[in-house]
Amino acid sequence: MYTPDKPLIIQSDGSILLEVLSGIYEEARDAILPFAELIKSPEYVHTYRITPLSLWNAAAMGIRHDEVLEGLQRYARYDIPATVVSRIADAFERWDAVRLYRHDIDTLRVEVRSENLLSQLSAKKEIALVIVDHIPPRGFLIPSGIRGRFKHQLIKMGYPVHDLVGYDKGDDLAVDLRERTLAGQAFGMRPYQVEAADNFWAGGSPQGGQGIVVLPCGAGKTIVGMAVMAKARAHTLVLCTNVSAVHQWIGELVDKTTISREDIGEYTGGRKEIRPVTVTTYQMLTFRRTKDGPFEHMNLMMARNWGLILYDEVHVVPAPVFRATTELQAKRRLGLTATLIREDGLEQDTFSLVGPKCYDVPWKELEQKGFIAEAVCCEVRVPLPPEKTPEYVHASEKTQFRIASENANKECVLRDLLKKHADEPVLVIGQYLSQLRKISSTLKAPMITGSTANARRDLLYESFRRGEIPVLVVSKVANFAIDLPDASVAIQVSGTFGSRQEEAQRLGRILRPKERISTFYTLVTKETSEEIFAHKRQVFLAEQGYKYRIEEWSLDDINA
Repeated sequence: MYTPDKPLIIQSDGSILLEVLSGIYEEARDAILPFAELIKSPEYVHTYRITPLSLWNAAAMGIRHDEVLEGLQRYARYDIPATVVSRIADAFERWDAVRLYRHDIDTLRVEVRSENLLSQLSAKKEIALVIVDHIPPRGFLIPSGIRGRFKHQLIKMGYPVHDLVGYDKGDDLAVDLRERTLAGQAFGMRPYQVEAADNFWAGGSPQGGQGIVVLPCGAGKTIVGMAVMAKARAHTLVLCTNVSAVHQWIGELVDKTTISREDIGEYTGGRKEIRPVTVTTYQMLTFRRTKDGPFEHMNLMMARNWGLILYDEVHVVPAPVFRATTELQAKRRLGLTATLIREDGLEQDTFSLVGPKCYDVPWKELEQKGFIAEAVCCEVRVPLPPEKTPEYVHASEKTQFRIASENANKECVLRDLLKKHADEPVLVIGQYLSQLRKISSTLKAPMITGSTANARRDLLYESFRRGEIPVLVVSKVANFAIDLPDASVAIQVSGTFGSRQEEAQRLGRILRPKERISTFYTLVTKETSEEIFAHKRQVFLAEQGYKYRIEEWSLDDINA
């Protein structure tokens, strides 16, 4: 069947072309986003992809097989290819094909949907070796201690385990959310935050207790985490990206929960406190003195009878922490993130060891309701100085990217943008320290890098929040500074190689609710590899409903 006014073209390889100029573009995009991932977004046609993992995440959120097909059929210009229908059916068939239950204190019961799959699993050497006993008609027992490893093994075989074992309670901790902050301000959760916490908790049943909440930066993921802590009422380990995030988490816990400061431990390079609520960094857990030495602080994962493990910015969890997580499947695990995208390709590890996506809400929906700021995204294309062109042409690919990133003409554009936004707080964000130091010196603006002492970072962040510093220059450490509510302009002078997770974090720095519209600029060198990578990063923004405005600067503009 051919319906020319429909905007979707579904191809036999599982990719979906979506025409942006269609009058029902947004309807179609919202219909497929729960089960398809955006992979590229040129101006007129965006390309999505249906994968087993995207379908499993949809299934975990309660989306049915028939709803996926109905969403595609409603907006498809042509009939859905039979191969795609078959792949969707196969993914949903695999989603609930293996279930895991508690049998007794030492063993777990695996129930398999079909005899054929049971034979397939039993023939796998790694699985056959751990089977304790067979239970008719299609079940077997495994040791409870290998829960995580078993799930990890199964997802690599293409079968996500439906884990219904349940969780240890952990040691008790009385914790509630305050109705007023310490400063006396009224405090209450937004409806979507309540919904996110409820979806994760699932009434305390085995259906809940593991999963990932996806919310944009500025939407209050920390509050969702604290709400889950109030439901768990148990000792909690919070894992963060850096020490500034640790301090901000501690500040939020003291300000908005009934947990006493004495019950909150900071486990960082400066302090080693293990308390009912302990907040640490991924770097601490993965620290070792030599490349092959032991992880000296990984025992923190087992140091107490935790009832909840909370992974902040779960998309950057290092692989060694994932390996430790395989032994923590009896603990409730909550991941918080603005994007499920991992640049290392470990999305399946996130799914099987932390949990499937249990809540998601489109950024634009929160913007329309006033929960996050309205944002305008602008790419400014800047020419390379003529004298740099021969060096660029003959350089290696890596060096070409750096030459383009550190284009001196960007400083002229930067000064012009700062004049344009003279009455607004501005973050200047970049990848290369030499470039940032020069900008900091020229603008006489303070700079924060990875080597900036934590005490000074906190001081500069606080001064910026109070408006005492109008311009703050930051390296990629700002990707994970969780509380910069007053930034309304971000100017990205250089970025990494097309990282969508980085784009999410950097845009998020300016999305806290405010009266004025936020603006996110990316300065890109024209006709270089940087332009290619900048286009790749736009995929994330398009996925969230943002459109780029593109400005072109010429050498005449630079020299004017």
